[in-house]
Amino acid sequence: MRIDLTGRTALVTGSTQGIGLAIVRGLAAARARVGVNGRSGGSVDRAIDRLRAELADAELVPVVADVASDDGFAAATEALPDVDVLVNNLGIFESRPALEITDEEWRRFFEVNVLAAVRLTRHHLPRMTGRGWGRILSIASDSAVVIPAEMIHYGMSKTALLAVSRGFAKEAAGTGVTVNSVIAGPTHTGGVEDFVYQLVDRDLPWDEAQREFMLNHRPQSLLQRLIEPEEIANLVTYLASPLASATTGGAVRVDGGYVDSILP
Repeated sequence: MRIDLTGRTALVTGSTQGIGLAIVRGLAAARARVGVNGRSGGSVDRAIDRLRAELADAELVPVVADVASDDGFAAATEALPDVDVLVNNLGIFESRPALEITDEEWRRFFEVNVLAAVRLTRHHLPRMTGRGWGRILSIASDSAVVIPAEMIHYGMSKTALLAVSRGFAKEAAGTGVTVNSVIAGPTHTGGVEDFVYQLVDRDLPWDEAQREFMLNHRPQSLLQRLIEPEEIANLVTYLASPLASATTGGAVRVDGGYVDSILP
């Protein structure tokens, strides 16, 4: 199976590290022109330098913008006003006891994890439908369905993202544009390492800490390990391609599996 995105332009939000960076790498390897997005010029430049060291011929566009803000949205759409593939990857998470989550934190999680994706989709979807081709993908989470007790504000935002994606897929029905969400399981990134050590003994070596986290906090996983960012990126690259033309309105799982699945 060969994925070729030559001539296509993509934007991946929150893509200077972790899952977003892996998705940029996957799309660029498939010869797409890809916007690398972060809030600071330094982080974007470092990510682009890293990618070009791996993929010398990669066509990468710096998109320095906090897309969760009005000004950042304007900057992002000015840098890349028209894209064929939009990957709403930007997201924040943290551990917090349910009754200690403030109104401000509830709003912040909705603004960053949901409304940023809505704004960009609202901008790009009409342009895609006008051309008769496009891909919109939102990186959701298994926390959207199996809400973690220690981060229900994050789970809420990812549940909302599933609904948003499904609704926009209906708006795009019959146009040649597909809209899907990707249900990602616990993934091995720097931020997740910090999160794991909020919940297990910080003196444990990483491999042991990961095992304890999965055993005690994600025991439903069939994979029984954290997922690597490249494993998420592989699915996203496929869904962004012409090969996935009959997949839309879906919540596609790359979550490590569940002992007793309640997901589709």
